[in-house]
Amino acid sequence: MTSSPLPVTPSSNPLWEQFLGDFFTGQALPPSPLQAIFEPLRSPRLDGMFVVGQIGQTMDGRIATVTGQSKYVNGPDGLTHLHQLRALVDAIVIGVGTALADNPQLTVRLVHGKSPARVVIDPRGRLPHQSLIWQDDGIRKIWVLADGVNVHPLPQVEVISLPAIDGQINPMQILQTLFAEGLKRVLVEGGAETISHFMGARCLDRLHLIVAPILMGSGRPSFNLPPIEHMDQAMRLPVKTHLIGNEVIFDCELQPQHSAITPV
Repeated sequence: MTSSPLPVTPSSNPLWEQFLGDFFTGQALPPSPLQAIFEPLRSPRLDGMFVVGQIGQTMDGRIATVTGQSKYVNGPDGLTHLHQLRALVDAIVIGVGTALADNPQLTVRLVHGKSPARVVIDPRGRLPHQSLIWQDDGIRKIWVLADGVNVHPLPQVEVISLPAIDGQINPMQILQTLFAEGLKRVLVEGGAETISHFMGARCLDRLHLIVAPILMGSGRPSFNLPPIEHMDQAMRLPVKTHLIGNEVIFDCELQPQHSAITPV
């Protein structure tokens, strides 16, 4: 295992720390910019689960250069928002492509808060032991594999095996399994293929799309959804916008199209 980066000490933010404490109580949240952005994540659906996706992009809809370099599309305010999201959920889900390309830690570092469980969707078991996601920091780690894939996980890594079709695992089955493990508020953090897969399966309740004031002109797109022939087939979503620094959050409501999670 390689040594992990030095930890980042979050700067003190009394407003965030008060909000974080209030978020997990049953009390009403006082009006504030934080309440306006995050309160929709607070109440689970009727089936007891809530799933939010997050993706950061340029103004022309790119998440990375043509070579895959993406650090960092979003600036400090967008990254702080991402860490706030992490502090409010039980688990973060990413795909193996993002894990291999970015080698993220998936911890809460820029704000105060507890780091959630880390879940990697890796049907073929490609993620190496030295990945920062697997660092032994006391946080729960889950490796989602396709049935029949043999791996030798580190002692601190849990393995979940699920059926795969054409190399992909059904997002609904992943969420059902996480629900059964007590992980009920879930952040799907990336990358584009994973976000698109969960959207296509109608497994997201909300999407936080953070747009940075950058024009890239080329690069990897934010979404990869099935093609449409007519504009009336496009998703037209209820949305609220929030300005954080010089970046814009599009808080998209997806709940009307989600499928219910039935615990396994």
